[in-house]
Amino acid sequence: MDLAALKSLNADRRARRAAVLVTNLDDGSCRLIHEGDAAGGELVDALRQAFQTGKSGTVEADGKKLFLNVHLPSPRLVVIGAVHISQALAPMAKVAGFPVEVIDPRTAFATAERFPDVALDAEWPQDVLARRPLDSYTALAAVTHDPKIDDFALKAALDAGCFYIGALGSRKTHARRVERLLALGATAEQIGRIHAPIGIDIGAASPAEIAVAVLAQIIRAFRTRGEEAKGAAA
Repeated sequence: MDLAALKSLNADRRARRAAVLVTNLDDGSCRLIHEGDAAGGELVDALRQAFQTGKSGTVEADGKKLFLNVHLPSPRLVVIGAVHISQALAPMAKVAGFPVEVIDPRTAFATAERFPDVALDAEWPQDVLARRPLDSYTALAAVTHDPKIDDFALKAALDAGCFYIGALGSRKTHARRVERLLALGATAEQIGRIHAPIGIDIGAASPAEIAVAVLAQIIRAFRTRGEEAKGAAA
C-alpha cells in the first residue's frame, strides 16, 4: 500500500467512512473507493457486495485481477431514552456486536446503577450529537415517547442517513410525529424510513420482548442495507 493511500485510509477510519482499497494484482497499483463513489464497468457489483458484506477478497473485473480490501466502520447503536426497554436492549445489542450509547437528559432515569457498563449521557441529544455526530453506520432508536427529547435526534438521524431509525409509539402517535418532523424540515421520503411502531411485529408486550423485536429489526436493517439502491438501479 502506498503512503498516500494509507494516509487517506487512516483519515477514513477516524471519520467513520467506509472505503475499499482496490489493488491491481498484476501491476500493484491501487486506488481507494468510498461508499457512494461512482465506479464503472464490472467492478460495480463487486464493490456493492463488498460494502454490504464487509468481506475482502479477490475478484476479476474488466479483464483485471483485483484484490478488494474492505474497511467498514463498526456499527453502533444510539438509544434515545434511558427507559426499561433500553435497559433490556443495551446488553443484548452489545452481545450482538453493536456498541451502545444511551442518551437521556432526565437524570433520574440516566443513572449508572440502571445502566452498568453502558456509555451513558445524561444530556440533551442535541448537545451529545454535536460532539459525536450520527452517521450511516449508526442505528438510532428513540424510545422516550417525549417529543422534546426524541424529535431532534430523529431529525439528526434522518439527515445523517443512519442505516436504521426506529421510534416508539402507536400509529396515531407517529402521525403527530410526522407533522412535527415535516415542520422541522424533514421530507416525506426521509420520514418514510422511520420504523414506527418500532420493532419487528412479534406481538411483543414486555420491555424485554420489545427490545428483542427492536434488535432483530436493527440486525435485519444492517444486513440488508443498500438493497433498496440495488433494486432501484435494476
